[in-house]
Amino acid sequence: MDTDALTAGLLQELRAAKPYPALSLTMPTHRHAPDNAQDAVRLRNLLSEAHNRLEADPAVSRDTCAAIKRQLERAVDELDARRALDSLVLLATADEFQIWRLPRTAPERVVLSDSYLTRNLVAAKAQARPFWALTVAADHAALFSGTTESAQEAHVGGFPLTAPREEFNPQRMERTGDTPSNFANEDTKLFLRTVDEKLRAVLATDPRPLYLVGIAPALALFDEAGQCAKDAVGRVTKGAPADNAPRDLLTELRPALEARRAHFAKEIDGRLDAARSRKAFAGGLDEVWAAAREGRVGLLAVEEHYQQTVRVDQEHLKPVAGDVVDPADESAREDIVDELVEAALDGGAEVYFVADDLLKGHGRIAAELRF
Repeated sequence: MDTDALTAGLLQELRAAKPYPALSLTMPTHRHAPDNAQDAVRLRNLLSEAHNRLEADPAVSRDTCAAIKRQLERAVDELDARRALDSLVLLATADEFQIWRLPRTAPERVVLSDSYLTRNLVAAKAQARPFWALTVAADHAALFSGTTESAQEAHVGGFPLTAPREEFNPQRMERTGDTPSNFANEDTKLFLRTVDEKLRAVLATDPRPLYLVGIAPALALFDEAGQCAKDAVGRVTKGAPADNAPRDLLTELRPALEARRAHFAKEIDGRLDAARSRKAFAGGLDEVWAAAREGRVGLLAVEEHYQQTVRVDQEHLKPVAGDVVDPADESAREDIVDELVEAALDGGAEVYFVADDLLKGHGRIAAELRF
């Protein structure tokens, strides 16, 4: 699965307590050759470590161990190296497995616990900035689930929707002297009100920024249909054919996506400046980590590619130089930034990833504090 599949409901399921052990395996991957040649070897080594950990754990029965191994084998059989992104997460219990491909790197790790490890999933979704895009025409509406890197048509909430075909009415044509305009037709207005109603239900279940795509008359009529158009954060005025390819749609949306990103970068910079003025600001990993643990973070800003391995020492974080970390060192945190993002979101904070070097003067991570 990709990050846009991580809904609030699914995240709750992943975090729910499970019969021990719930196994989480994470590792960095590579999108292209020749770097991706190492991924298979790395995965094989991590699977071997997972098997050894399961066999050595006295709390894991022989039957449970065998069942989880079978789930991992099924997961590996389904892996497609051509779809690799920046990291891979395998989750498995005796009864299921899940494969997640993330556009954000994650460290090598095997974790046995009573729930799945979710911090890397949560951080990757926050960075990917998922959105909804509705292509709307007089007789058709399709919903697309997108991120900064991909989009695919979403078959949720009744979408795609197609208006019922109107029967040819010669008597009506005789009265009007012409065929009626689609955009003056009451049936079209009724159809777009239905689209609005279905879309509101989707947004209530999975809130995301909404973009609209369609020709000007269709968008104008959709504006009148209900609430959704008023809440849209961007729109592209062009034809929206029923067979619109997701890749083409993402290309058309790119200017609107970049405009929204630039708007947020400016807004975040202003909010952080104001926070400094009123002494409600935290900058750098150590300060932000302490504030997040206390539930004080109202807004968290992180540079896109910022990651840091640290060691927890007497309630403080100390950066670790180099890439090699002893897996037995429980004080080391290889993905402390992802952990911070998850903690901030759990505390109700807004989280935004910004361009690299935008927060260079603040340790590459900064927060506006509630108190």
